[in-house]
Amino acid sequence: MAKNATNNRKSDTPTPTLRRRIFAWVFNLCLMCGLVVVGYVAYIYMRMPSLDAILHETRPAALVFLDKNGNEIRASGRIMGTPVSVETLPPHVWQAIIAIEDKRFFEHGPIDIRGISRAVISNLASGRIAAGGSTITQQTAKNIFLSRDKKISRKVQELILSYWLENRFDKNQVLDLYMNRVSLVGGMRGIDAASRIMFQTPATKLSIAQAAQIAAMLKAPTTYSPLKNPEKNIKRARVVLQEMVRQGYITLNQARIAAQQLAPATPAADTNLYRYWTDFVIDEVKSRIGTFESDLYVHTTMDMHAQERVAATLSQKTSPYQGAVVAITHDGAIRAMSGGTDYQTSQFNRATAPRQPGSSFKPVVYLVALENGLGPDSYVNDSPFAIGDYNPRNYNERYYGDITLATAFAKSVNSVPLKLTEMYGIDSVLSMAGRLGVGTRLRREYSTVLGASEMSLLDLTNIYAVIWNNGNSVRPYSITKITDESGNILYERNPSEPINVLQPQTVEYMTQMLSDVIAPGGTGGRARAPGVLGGKTGTSNENRDAWFVGATDDLVIGVWMGNDDFSPMDSKITGGTIPAEIFKEIVTMQ
Repeated sequence: MAKNATNNRKSDTPTPTLRRRIFAWVFNLCLMCGLVVVGYVAYIYMRMPSLDAILHETRPAALVFLDKNGNEIRASGRIMGTPVSVETLPPHVWQAIIAIEDKRFFEHGPIDIRGISRAVISNLASGRIAAGGSTITQQTAKNIFLSRDKKISRKVQELILSYWLENRFDKNQVLDLYMNRVSLVGGMRGIDAASRIMFQTPATKLSIAQAAQIAAMLKAPTTYSPLKNPEKNIKRARVVLQEMVRQGYITLNQARIAAQQLAPATPAADTNLYRYWTDFVIDEVKSRIGTFESDLYVHTTMDMHAQERVAATLSQKTSPYQGAVVAITHDGAIRAMSGGTDYQTSQFNRATAPRQPGSSFKPVVYLVALENGLGPDSYVNDSPFAIGDYNPRNYNERYYGDITLATAFAKSVNSVPLKLTEMYGIDSVLSMAGRLGVGTRLRREYSTVLGASEMSLLDLTNIYAVIWNNGNSVRPYSITKITDESGNILYERNPSEPINVLQPQTVEYMTQMLSDVIAPGGTGGRARAPGVLGGKTGTSNENRDAWFVGATDDLVIGVWMGNDDFSPMDSKITGGTIPAEIFKEIVTMQ
């Protein structure tokens, strides 16, 4: 019996030949699996774009617009903030990121086996995915690919790129890539962009509290946004501060002070109110520079405070119609421009669109008369006028008989400028308009005298700027210089000496007549305010356009109001009503 049992045990034991066959089968199976895995990885690697191309991804060149004092207005085409690095940032900025996102970042390789194991155990214990194990290097790989596909191939690419990154760069450089590529707010990339949008400060000036609030967003940018969910952001920012203390980056006292400074982020000012202006300036940049491949800094003439007043007043006063405002200095620097009541609704810039100026063109005719010897006290006859089939009437169909030139101008009668044109010739009027900067665009007909030839609000405002510039030529300008990122000047305005186009006495008489327009009894009385030098109203046929152009010691401001489809407005709306009121509100707002 014992012998048989022994024989049975021997028969149960695999023979050497069988063992070799099993080993060979397992080996071949592992080899095949390994080859499949290697082949799959190679296939995924071959389908990846060039790693160098990914790393040095180009972005559109941005135009950064600065106001007259060098303050940033907005940036066009910018998708990333200013590049930052461990060396250029205050240490607490990158330390906050390390503390909450990957505390062993400087110790582990591209992946953190300990972190992954801890995450798996935590997830199994909670019964849900409560923790992740991705390292900053892996997250950098994700941000470089900018893809959220949940595919195996995507994960394989991420791992390949993670190992490649840490093979090519040191830890600080990988962290720099992460901080400059991570997307946190508004589609912009980089913590500098987030800092500027949420705290209106560059990342290089972030406080400990602000750095903690940005680090708090990294887990889920929308969920922990200090703009959209400030309570969640502040709660997680406190966790960031605690981790910074535990890891020895800051002291407990620093953390307590920072915790008291945590607050909801204030959104940056709506830059849409500058968009008509920056769109206008972009065309100027292209005419000066042409194409460009790197960021440019455009130093403009804008006064941001004036622009804010213009945009606010226009949006409040013109509904249900459209409007536009241009404000320029007496020598032509454009300080404000709003081409409509709401850029989001319509990007069409009405400040540069041609419309009929109506009576606001009449100063051109009166300048001809003043230059030919008439004065404000000279008498002219206001009575019906006709030439051929053209027989326009006064606005209120009332005629005053013999009146002074100043009275005819202040009451904006139609017959007098037509008679003056008949007296001095239509060519003299067109010549005067040319000297003022707009003559080549006007039709050679009598209706032009009453503003039937279209011109833009900017052109019309320029006419008045010449008058208040002591009769010297004015050429509106929006750019003082353009520089590159290093501060090298690519373009700088080199103004030429102005040409005197109006004699001193002509200017004196015209400015006197313009001041009469805003006096009691004048059509522009609603624009009267301390510091206002004068102005002129204008209304085109059937109240399709209403204008007011006036001046202070610093600015010449033009206002237009109407409908985009050229349909008539309410018959009560003239240049002396809402446009004059808009002008007054702009110049009196603090």
